[in-house]
Amino acid sequence: MSFDPSYEPGARRELGTYVFTAESIIEFARQFDPQRFHVDPEAAKKSVFGGLCASGWHTASVWMKLNIAASKIETRKAIEEGRPVPEFGPSPGFRNLRWFKPVYAGDELAYARIVRGTRALNSRPGWSILELTCEARNKDGELVMNFDSAALIKFPENHQTAP
Repeated sequence: MSFDPSYEPGARRELGTYVFTAESIIEFARQFDPQRFHVDPEAAKKSVFGGLCASGWHTASVWMKLNIAASKIETRKAIEEGRPVPEFGPSPGFRNLRWFKPVYAGDELAYARIVRGTRALNSRPGWSILELTCEARNKDGELVMNFDSAALIKFPENHQTAP
């Protein structure tokens, strides 16, 4: 089998969009990031943000939710088409997580992942590291959040990883 183009460097996968409501911002923040500008609309107006805004961890969590949903769709489609499906393993981590702009109630973000490359793991024969850039953009196309991520991936037999 030749290299799957969806894992070639530069391959971009749109993961979907998410609208941040005041209710979802407050609910997430109450559980995981209870700072005043995430949980209290009145206090948020007096903060540096000037209004209720989503936790950066909320924006990152939505990326993961949409990434998993997109992966399930990709897997189902590959199976229906009779194509081999890679096996995903755990992530060894992420780097360079950055939040560039606040996300306010009513904002809709579009999420994506971009393949930076793959490399075989000598320590785990048959497995590779899939390196990604992950991002969220607002309706104006402005970058709101990004980070570099990695995941273990085991390609089907006879699969060649990119150079």
